[in-house]
Amino acid sequence: MAADVIDGKAFAAGLRARIAKAVPAFEAATGRVPGLAVVLVGDDAASQVYVGAKGKATVAAGMKSFEYRLPADAAQDELLALVARLNADPTVDGILVQLPLPKGFDEKRVIAAIDPDKDVDGITPTNAGRLVLGADALVSCTPLGCLMMLRDLLGDLSGLDAVIVGRSILFGKPMAQLLLQANCTVTMAHSRTRDLPAVLRRADIVIAAIGQPEYIRGDWLKAGAVVLDGGINRLPPAPGKAKGRIVGDVAFDEALPHVRAITPVPGGVGATTIACLLRNTLVAAHRRAGLADPEGF
Repeated sequence: MAADVIDGKAFAAGLRARIAKAVPAFEAATGRVPGLAVVLVGDDAASQVYVGAKGKATVAAGMKSFEYRLPADAAQDELLALVARLNADPTVDGILVQLPLPKGFDEKRVIAAIDPDKDVDGITPTNAGRLVLGADALVSCTPLGCLMMLRDLLGDLSGLDAVIVGRSILFGKPMAQLLLQANCTVTMAHSRTRDLPAVLRRADIVIAAIGQPEYIRGDWLKAGAVVLDGGINRLPPAPGKAKGRIVGDVAFDEALPHVRAITPVPGGVGATTIACLLRNTLVAAHRRAGLADPEGF
């Protein structure tokens, strides 16, 4: 039987539609709509694209979008002062400082300056600690999207064996905590794991986030596994081509005959990230207003 190809774009569109439907109730209760502030430092081309997409999605969901741009040579104190103003602004419910920052900035210090209750990227030490403790936390968007897709596909995840390949702060580590809270048995693997194929062949769920193109081969995967590929890698261009293909961390074509379901790259895990950013903004707005979390989020 051919594997199901999980349509991340369709899942994200459904989530954004649900968020847009929830915004009017918040506005009726508070007299305002949720607000998301995005800060971009420098002129990195990819970051500019991401920031523009986030702004458009925020407005489309009926929320208020605030965008702030600083030059690459701005002083760190200027950025920290901007973050402090946004922390104090009652119309701003979510703050996202686009990473990476230009050279010369202390990213850890900037992240730590964000109000944890407005940290919709889920990267402050406070939210990371809340997640480990099982307390209410704003969770990094990409692993949150993965968890939501897994529950949509599999329902109850209790007792399933999950292997995460990659241990980044933004993806691998929070993904492990989310799956533990969902009662999975979780193994954290990485590029130095001994006999990674043997580890993967017992996994019901594989989360790939190692950042190496097509690193995980199809015959490393258990029959019937569900694979979420969080990798985004560009291969060298083929002869006569200006750009190489975008691929994930899993050899997609090889995996198809082995697995139950898999996300494509592009169009899979990455498509859910902005939708989950909006979800976090909606949830943060409710908590800041003293309201219960919106139902279904």
